Amino acid sequence: MKTSISLINFHNTKSYLLKISMLLVVALQLTSCGSAKKSSYFNEVGNNTFASYYEPLEPILQKNDLLSINITSLNAEVTEMFNIANNVGGIQTPGYLIDQDGFIRFPVLGKIAVAGLTKKELREYIREELISKRLLMEPIVDIRFMNFKVSVLGEVNQPAVFTIPNEKVTLLEALGMAGDMTIYAQRNNVLLISEEDGIKSTRRIDLTSDELFTSPNYYLQPNDIVYVQPNDRKVRNTSNATQWFSVILGSLSLAVISIASF
Repeated sequence: MKTSISLINFHNTKSYLLKISMLLVVALQLTSCGSAKKSSYFNEVGNNTFASYYEPLEPILQKNDLLSINITSLNAEVTEMFNIANNVGGIQTPGYLIDQDGFIRFPVLGKIAVAGLTKKELREYIREELISKRLLMEPIVDIRFMNFKVSVLGEVNQPAVFTIPNEKVTLLEALGMAGDMTIYAQRNNVLLISEEDGIKSTRRIDLTSDELFTSPNYYLQPNDIVYVQPNDRKVRNTSNATQWFSVILGSLSLAVISIASF
């Protein structure tokens, strides 16, 4: 009789331990899945196509922008005088620096108010002036930024200021240049800081959503700052505790399964 009771108790205990082990395994998996989900981009994005509702905006020229302005025409000898490097404060520079009053000093044409214009508007202005003053026939004006840069700071592997030679960069490309986000990055709350005409603006971007693909923030503007905030794990310095919890939970699961199997 005692033997039968012992066997019943053993089987009940075994069943109970198996249930506990299953709960521990499920808890361990949920912990791992939760961490993986928080550390990935665009969690809910499947097979889809996104229309580009927003074209890359042409940057507005601002004070301290450094411009490369190159003129070409059929008369190469006359054209050469317009491609002389700019002289700012007695210092020869490789481009045209927009001064604190918003002007550049261009050969023959003199001071030109450029702050607030786009490159296209400045290009058309210079071209029309050269033609109207009969300085050149059918000139081609090419304008490029020489200091198009963006900064990526915070929870990235290689925070830095990056110069963009092709004047076009997306938020994701900038993060890639910074070595991607760390495991401690807050991917659903990235801060974008922009400045235009001395006015700073801030926007929050959720990189776990696919809304970025149709957002005007997809393409960065000159001097934009991307700040990746740390997540709660790093702020509260609980990353070690979480790791130890996973290890202990896994060990308990293994122990319970071993006992139950016996």
